[in-house]
Amino acid sequence: MRATMIHKPGDIRVENLPDPKIVSPTDAIIRTVATCVCGSDLWDYRGINPVDQPHPIGHEYVGVVEEVGSEVTGVKTGQFVIGSFFASDNTCPHCQAGYTTSCQHREFINGCQAEYVRIPLADGTLVATPEQPAEEFIPSLLTLSDVMGTGWYAAAAAEVKPGSTAVVVGDGAVGLSGVIAAKELGAERIIAMSRHESRQKLALEFGATDIVTERGEEGIARVKELTGGVGADSVLECVGTQESMTQALRSTRPGGNVGFVGVPHGVEIPGEELFFSHVGLRGGPAPVRSYLPDLIGRVFDGRINPGKVFDLTLPLDEVAEGYRAMDERRAIKTLLRP
Repeated sequence: MRATMIHKPGDIRVENLPDPKIVSPTDAIIRTVATCVCGSDLWDYRGINPVDQPHPIGHEYVGVVEEVGSEVTGVKTGQFVIGSFFASDNTCPHCQAGYTTSCQHREFINGCQAEYVRIPLADGTLVATPEQPAEEFIPSLLTLSDVMGTGWYAAAAAEVKPGSTAVVVGDGAVGLSGVIAAKELGAERIIAMSRHESRQKLALEFGATDIVTERGEEGIARVKELTGGVGADSVLECVGTQESMTQALRSTRPGGNVGFVGVPHGVEIPGEELFFSHVGLRGGPAPVRSYLPDLIGRVFDGRINPGKVFDLTLPLDEVAEGYRAMDERRAIKTLLRP
């Protein structure tokens, strides 16, 4: 099969690799219908995460079940399925509490920018759609594998409530999905922090009521100005840098909450500042699997259309251009067709 390999920072190639096989009786093999490049993939592409040797890459996928192990009963061949970037059994205490990405038997699913993918713990990881989706639904369903579920978790962790004010820090695919989530959860005012016109436009389409272009102390001051000097009830931190975390914490009112889903790189939070802020902080890898049934329903009902975050679609063979376009901010998110 054709699959994407990263050899070193900036070096993405499509190569021929052996087709995946059933390794455990709880595995499934899916034929990838669509996959994509994630903002977190760029940490490797940019050399911020070390790339010690060539390896497959990509963790977002939708596809059709081609084969299942002998113990798989929850999905069957021919079904269109979506799964999380972490495999989970969906039965352990952490899964039952809703934190499937902390499953006691979790496995990171990598190598999804490929024609076929092996999915461990298939019964707990994959969710079949109610029917074969129409082509127009494929991009939105693909976002549920990560970015839409991650944006939803950011809003849930920040405890967005009906009538509340939410701030979204980050205008990538996760941040834009967070705008959708905040609106769906009933936020009355949604302040999107963005400096890019195309992303601002999409944020407004998704439900943002205000755009803040300032960053750092100026951005914090602007949020305070928009909220009458109080700060936001909920802030979604969707970047993962020191600047974005500081901006999130200081834009939140006392008693408010920050949901952080940007993978932290060099982030340090002063304990004394957090103590006296009265701000709640929760985040981590989004438990996407927990949200899949609900989000699939919202896509099929036409309530949400997060697939609009894909502004570049390429064949798998041109995946290197997809990475370049996102790295250079010429694209929000690249969808790949194997």
